[in-house]
Amino acid sequence: MSEQKLNLLNFSDSSIKTLHISWFAFFLTFVMWFSYAPMKPFIVEAFDLSNAQWKALLILNVALTIPARIIIGMLVDKFGPRIVYSLLLAISAVLCWCFAFAQTYEQLALFRFLCGFTGAGFVIGIRMVGEWFPAKSVGLAEGVYGGWGNFGSTIAAWTLPAIAAYIYGGDDGWRYAIATTGAVAMVYSAIFYSVARNTPAGSTYFKPKKSGGLEVSNKRDFWFYIAMNIPMYIALAVLTWKLSPTGVGLLTAVTANILWAILAAIFCFQFYQIYQVNKAIFSQPAAEADSYSFRQVAILDWAYFVTFGSELAMVSMLPAFFMETFLLSPVQAGLLGGAFAVMNLVARPGGGYLSDKLGRKLTLSVLVAGLAFGYLTLSTITNAWSIPFAVAAVIVCSFFVQAGEGAVFAMVPLIKRRMTGQIAGMVGAYGNVGGVTFLTVYSFVDTSTFFMVIAGAAIICFLMVQFITEPKGHMHEVLPDGTVELIKVS
Repeated sequence: MSEQKLNLLNFSDSSIKTLHISWFAFFLTFVMWFSYAPMKPFIVEAFDLSNAQWKALLILNVALTIPARIIIGMLVDKFGPRIVYSLLLAISAVLCWCFAFAQTYEQLALFRFLCGFTGAGFVIGIRMVGEWFPAKSVGLAEGVYGGWGNFGSTIAAWTLPAIAAYIYGGDDGWRYAIATTGAVAMVYSAIFYSVARNTPAGSTYFKPKKSGGLEVSNKRDFWFYIAMNIPMYIALAVLTWKLSPTGVGLLTAVTANILWAILAAIFCFQFYQIYQVNKAIFSQPAAEADSYSFRQVAILDWAYFVTFGSELAMVSMLPAFFMETFLLSPVQAGLLGGAFAVMNLVARPGGGYLSDKLGRKLTLSVLVAGLAFGYLTLSTITNAWSIPFAVAAVIVCSFFVQAGEGAVFAMVPLIKRRMTGQIAGMVGAYGNVGGVTFLTVYSFVDTSTFFMVIAGAAIICFLMVQFITEPKGHMHEVLPDGTVELIKVS
């Protein structure tokens, strides 16, 4: 395959075949993960939910993905994408069925929280695609993977309300529509296992030397890494507070206190694990062949916080926003709400392509700036707008959001190959931290202020991106026999 151009219709090319089976696995995870969002009117009626209870479900949906992406990133680096993706699809299908047939709000909330595990599938494909494509085309390939996979939330918004209303019908039509997505994923988990391969024939699948935490290069990066883990725990602590008696009251005060104590204990355990992985650097920094700058990871974390975090919030609230602002039916609102994610088909690959061609730092800077302007524009939408203009504003904003996501993950595989899964897991987890953060903000403020908060976060992110370093030269990777392999990144 040429390094300069991807022929996505060349199914005889094993790299292209791998890209297609990977993005479709990711696509199915997003269909399942966001199958509930366009079903709001059916679910609210079935369980007689208050607006606060519904918004709690929105936050619960993205919460577990924070630690899940970290854990899945470690597992995929250790065991490979083939088996990990197959198991994730199968487990997610079961969780999807449990949510579809929940009988109480407590069950609904529990399984919506557990369904956040499904969102961890993204990081598996990032490692897999990174193994199959060279540096000059990996940005575009990762963009196709991410963009076409993210399109699953649009397909869910476009099809599931109609399937629930017109195919299954009845009061439980929404349940069977959601359960159908799980059935498809269960079948595909077996297909994926049978056809996927971790690497091209003859290639080495680099694994971390140690498990339990990301390897860093020096003491400064160690403390930087520890600090970057704290916001993930804060997001989970805020979620616990949101569910406590001071929030929607899903948890008792005692349960909330127990969960906060558990989060503190997990953080201490994680600190210990990270120290065990990296304790050698306190006596001597890592060798040059093992070194990389953790600052790269940290900046990409915050870039994904703004880009994917805002997309998570948008696909969760946009169908309801259109329905309530323009007094539309659930099917109409689902179709319009899907407009935000529909750009994933071209925008995220476009962000990766521009990164490959124009440079990763420049591309990400421009896209984050456009994202800020886009959300400022959305903050002015009212029912006085015409629907076509509102949809156009959403689509333009979504282009910058999703192209920005593509630009972020055009850089992730070029930091340290053997830890791509863990790095992708952390960056991806920050996207969910952003989702929890923005959805928590949304639960307290009006829609206009919600959009303005995202725009403000994007402006801060733009300043951060100016400190990122363009990947150049080669990555050093140590083979199992101790020899060093150079992997070209520019």
